[in-house]
Amino acid sequence: MLIKTRGIVLSFLKYRETSIIARVYTERLGVQNYIVNGVRKAKPPGRIALFQPFTMLELVAYVARGNSGLTRLSEYRCAEPFQTLPYEVQKSSVVLFLSEVVSRAVREEEQNEPLFQFLHDSILAFDRETVGTENFALTFLLELATYLGFGISSGGELTDQVIMAGHAAMTQGVTGPPTLRLREFDGYFDELLRDSATSTIPNGRVRHELLHVLIRYYQLHVEQMGEIRSLDILSEVLN
Repeated sequence: MLIKTRGIVLSFLKYRETSIIARVYTERLGVQNYIVNGVRKAKPPGRIALFQPFTMLELVAYVARGNSGLTRLSEYRCAEPFQTLPYEVQKSSVVLFLSEVVSRAVREEEQNEPLFQFLHDSILAFDRETVGTENFALTFLLELATYLGFGISSGGELTDQVIMAGHAAMTQGVTGPPTLRLREFDGYFDELLRDSATSTIPNGRVRHELLHVLIRYYQLHVEQMGEIRSLDILSEVLN
């Protein structure tokens, strides 16, 4: 059986000599893993670019028996070409980081139209925005948490959970006791929840620390989420 759907690429793994296994968040089937044959061949060139993180595709896909497991794509094409994401280092680093978080945090193989629309609209807005994007990763993760069922209404609520879980030591190496340092972050998270445009976050180092706190918060709520390896890459760019 074939199905037409929009999809957002999360990641891919090399498969055999010229193929890949692409992890895609689809509008109609949730998270799916597709074998895509021959996409790494030298000719025709450029096809692998369609499977970079957060690329938006229109797909005709085979539906796996039981709606799970590996299946294949019959057709695929770029649905909405990006203007800036592949070409700006800071934006592409943010995309790499967020796509890894989404890939680890979102696992349901079922339709979730509000979540798909949030991802779709947020990614396109980030691509088209030319100024004021420095806090996008933070606001994206705060909003995504709501769609995943563990959103927060205040910065204190977030940091309380991290502190209570006994992970205040993550901030070792910064000025002041870890718990007090986390309390300093309450106000920044409150600003981001209200309006990121008015945030007073002073620099990339503090954004890096806030992202670490947010990732720890996700790890408390998403079973076996693991470490987000691309955070270190993003941190270098932010700094």
